[in-house]
Amino acid sequence: MPLNEMIELIPASQTRDKYALIGAGPMGLACAKTLTEQNIPFQGFEIHSDVGGLWDIDGPRSTMYETAHLISSKTMTEFTDFPMDAAVAEYPSHHEINRYLKDFADHFDLRQKFLFNTHIIETVPLGGDGEGWRIRWRDGSGRLFEGTYAGVLIANGTLSEPNMPEFPGTFSGELIHSSAYRKPTQFTGKRVLVVGAGNSGCDIAVDAIHHGVSCDISVRRGYHFVPKYIFGKPADTLGKTNGLPMWLKRKIDTMILKWFVGDPQKYGFPEPEYLLYQSHPVVNSLILFHAGHGDIKVRPDISRLEGKLVHFKDGSSGEYDMILAATGYRLHYPFIDNALLNWRGDAPHLYLNCMHPDRDDLFVMGMVEASGLGWQGRHEQAEMVARYLGGLKRGMAGALALKAEKAAGFERQTGGMDYLDVPRMAYYVDKATYRKSIAAKTRQLTG
Repeated sequence: MPLNEMIELIPASQTRDKYALIGAGPMGLACAKTLTEQNIPFQGFEIHSDVGGLWDIDGPRSTMYETAHLISSKTMTEFTDFPMDAAVAEYPSHHEINRYLKDFADHFDLRQKFLFNTHIIETVPLGGDGEGWRIRWRDGSGRLFEGTYAGVLIANGTLSEPNMPEFPGTFSGELIHSSAYRKPTQFTGKRVLVVGAGNSGCDIAVDAIHHGVSCDISVRRGYHFVPKYIFGKPADTLGKTNGLPMWLKRKIDTMILKWFVGDPQKYGFPEPEYLLYQSHPVVNSLILFHAGHGDIKVRPDISRLEGKLVHFKDGSSGEYDMILAATGYRLHYPFIDNALLNWRGDAPHLYLNCMHPDRDDLFVMGMVEASGLGWQGRHEQAEMVARYLGGLKRGMAGALALKAEKAAGFERQTGGMDYLDVPRMAYYVDKATYRKSIAAKTRQLTG
């Protein structure tokens, strides 16, 4: 920021009692709805011109691609009090999801709560807990504004900052991260190597199979594959093993996957060195189909690049015109000092993945992953936080007890699960344990 740049100050009388809510994707909308219901004053900020977040492919921070669909079924994803239309597909496209989120915002009259085309520059505490925050932002015309707010709720998402690996050597072809992938025509006439076999990697590899000259996929570890349909129904809607002890649930679900998926190792995928549910599974019904038809070759990890030649760690090599790194994303909050977020390892260490242990004016919303959690699970998180803020304001015993509990120390709600030690799993929780805890705290704050 130029030293002599003019800052337009918003009168404190208009902002001092409000919380700043950053982001208008699914989590930001859930927060806006629940804050409104609990009569907590706030001002929303959104970098795009409309709501939708990641799911609006035209958004400046969207990492969506044209063929993307939900990997969870609509009934396991939707907000309970705003079901998706019956005509919407069981696994909706990003177009349908974007439309749904805009309809959600209209139904609950949430657009008026946000300033659009606003890029948050910095959020700085004015002192200790409760002393206010200075927020600076630019509007669509580039003007710089500053306001003082009661607190900050960060809901800018978890899947926008690419985790781009560094490969030894030099590649003379096209090297991109999956975040830069938009249309299958990007593969036309190209020999493609997809690096990473997570959900996006497998989806994009299927596009490359159909639109490129050829496609290989490089993987450094094994994965558990889950089909989208089992017994003709979306796999995540069956729920027959929910509520069972994890050792029994895992045994039953592993057997079911053997029936419907078979052995991915016969197609060249490494055997997972971890148990089912210790990492996020790959929900894809097509990648193994194409591997079985010889349409894609599974390669090991890359050892080095040399022009268009890629050398792999097993001594083999191949020539490619494009390398697409589907290597995931990292948590990124560029407008706030990481030290303020109680960062530990690859993620902030927060009570129930959202509440700071020592501050009641700073929250990170939606930084939570669990198989089957859906947007309703995140809505429940938002409701708990909104009720907490209201309870503190009224001096409720339940809120004061929760304040003391989070300050006393806590662990992530893993339900005893030993998750894989990778950045993707750093904020993963066990769905049943997490939702049970959220529900208990919400009851504690109700009254």
